[in-house]
Amino acid sequence: MISAFFIFNQKGEVLISRLYRTDFKRSIADVFRIQVVSNSDVRSPIITLGSTSFFHVRMNNLYIVAVTKTNANAALVFEYCYRFISIAKSYFGKVDEESVKNNFVLIYELIDEINDFGYPQNSETDTLKSYITTESVMSTAYAAEESAKITVQATGATSWRRGDVKYKKNEAFVDVVETVNLSMTSKGTILRAEVDGHIQMRAYLSGTPECKFGLNDKLVIDKSERGGASDAVELDDCRFHQCVRLNEFDSSRTISFIPPDGEFELMKYRSTSNVKLPLRVIATVNEIGTSQVSYAIAVKANFGNKLSATNVVLRIPTPLNTTTVDCKVASGKAKYVPAENVVIWKIPRIQGGQECTFTASGELTSTTVRQVWARPPIDIDFQVLMFTASGLIVRFLKVFENSNYHSVKWVRYLTKASGSYQIRF
Repeated sequence: MISAFFIFNQKGEVLISRLYRTDFKRSIADVFRIQVVSNSDVRSPIITLGSTSFFHVRMNNLYIVAVTKTNANAALVFEYCYRFISIAKSYFGKVDEESVKNNFVLIYELIDEINDFGYPQNSETDTLKSYITTESVMSTAYAAEESAKITVQATGATSWRRGDVKYKKNEAFVDVVETVNLSMTSKGTILRAEVDGHIQMRAYLSGTPECKFGLNDKLVIDKSERGGASDAVELDDCRFHQCVRLNEFDSSRTISFIPPDGEFELMKYRSTSNVKLPLRVIATVNEIGTSQVSYAIAVKANFGNKLSATNVVLRIPTPLNTTTVDCKVASGKAKYVPAENVVIWKIPRIQGGQECTFTASGELTSTTVRQVWARPPIDIDFQVLMFTASGLIVRFLKVFENSNYHSVKWVRYLTKASGSYQIRF
């Protein structure tokens, strides 16, 4: 149960303030300003002072704050804060101080609608947009008709979808997007390898269709089930959109649901077992005396030759006292950036099985006091289409609707890394 909701800017000024219950006064905002905003030592997103708990989320120099005196479920409170941010983005784009000030009337409407007497209620963006709108006022007759539809939607079994949706062409798009996080030693020992994935869906389907979505046959989530086939896809945890019927997934690993209209996130998951690394990097860096450093780096694509990695960028660190770097590459372009103490090697495309090499020699200036080079890791960014590092695949996607219309389904896979794929040397 949430007793108060605030939005502060980075100076501690209150931009939005709403008290849902009588156990607080507006002066409670001063406590948060003094204890959190003005205190640079605060690291925890939850601060408890006496019987009062402050839950806050930082967003573009804003503090989104929920306050409660009860022993509230922390996950629920944070979900409320992040859900508010998601709804605000869908209404007016970027959530920052300027947009909050420009849309404060709309924000008060939203927070009053999604929270009733401190209890989170309807937070479905599509439902909210049907009656909280910044567009022109509807006619009285049309408004009454729409009001009846909204009531049915908000109170029905599928509050996330209206039943009168119609499309000329019925299509469903599924994107399986995975981000690989890797930390590897110079000898090839993996210190950390995990996959953060989500399944994004865009459903442009008429009526109220029933969708069935099947993943790998060998999909393991419960730890007690592990230890069987070595090629099984093991997920450490997963989270579904509220439209998914969880009992069917538990029994058959089939995701059954009536989708919201348009774009939504169907599932989020994380995997730390049997991670398939798209790129293999072997780096040899030697310091030659106090005046030179040499590099020999090879990047090899660990997937089939029909696939390719695109937008590959390697950020190769250099010592702080580097003056020039002479780079030689067979593929792409490499350039020394003195302001960042890195060599940036850009490769537009690496075909599966292909190996690209980089050699360089850096000149160092002599210093009176020699400092030991910390050797930061090499960072690699890339994208690989139609490849999943976790091994997760979509076996089928079926759409059932009373009118038996024909629907077109599209599935795409994308594995990427952005500052999270690191090789030490």
